[in-house]
Amino acid sequence: MTRLYHPSHHVTDLRAAEAWFERVFGRTSRPMAEMTRGRPASDGYPTDYSTFTPINDVLFDMIDPKLYVLDGVQRYASVDKPHLKGFGWYVDGIVDAYRSLRRAGVAMVGQQDEVADTDTPPTAPGSPMPIFFTVPESAGLRYEFLPQIPFPLDHRLVPGWELPAVSDDDPLGLVRASHHTVLTDDPAKGLRVVRDALGGTVIHEGRNEVLGTTSIYVHLADAVFEYAIPDEGTAARDDWRTSAPNDSYHTITWQVADLDRVARHLEGQRVAVRARTDEAILTDPETSLGIPWVFTTEPVPGDPR
Repeated sequence: MTRLYHPSHHVTDLRAAEAWFERVFGRTSRPMAEMTRGRPASDGYPTDYSTFTPINDVLFDMIDPKLYVLDGVQRYASVDKPHLKGFGWYVDGIVDAYRSLRRAGVAMVGQQDEVADTDTPPTAPGSPMPIFFTVPESAGLRYEFLPQIPFPLDHRLVPGWELPAVSDDDPLGLVRASHHTVLTDDPAKGLRVVRDALGGTVIHEGRNEVLGTTSIYVHLADAVFEYAIPDEGTAARDDWRTSAPNDSYHTITWQVADLDRVARHLEGQRVAVRARTDEAILTDPETSLGIPWVFTTEPVPGDPR
């Protein structure tokens, strides 16, 4: 595993989502069609369903499910409100990763949802490139895997790229993505993928009082992933129930330089705050693209980055 590929966020309106990121995160998005100049990457492959936003060490992908149609079939269910959907990794040695997942008993499919049940991973339609996804019923989430191919919209693949220092022009004062939170009632499903099959390391276990969860944190490749059991009576528990018994990709926590700077900017952009502590701010998803973003000054204990 070389790098987190991208989080996937399913939205109802790509242009409105782009405008929100420009206003709140101060980041400009780039549509997939820009990469292909409006031509499909392969015969019949759509170019208008996705847009990418570079945010420090994250490439954030927004998808309108209504527009993701392959061979006349809409591959993702339509949504009536935005929600994080899943994420995946660039892989060096993708056949080995595929076989390791199979040995761990993780069910997988190809890009057209064909069952991946042979010793060779499925490939993209019309292409020899291996690409495959875990099945949520087996892995908790739909995780994506592909080789690190040239991808002009991924800012991190530019030769010599490094995580930038905090910029005075950054309205939120972002340092980096602290971690990605997956809500679950059975952490073993996700751990079977990220720890057992892919070689991630558990770096911390404990309470997340801002979200109201009991959590396990795993470092894998360039990122940290939180597998969190939400308390009864919490908003996190309500969100998990929307996908139960499968897991729910709930939020991304960002490490920032100054919480007061974040609070002032969010207030100015009419993004409501659901909760605040001395170390973290949690936004109201109703005013933040369906995501309860967390901003914190403190890294996860044991984070080796």
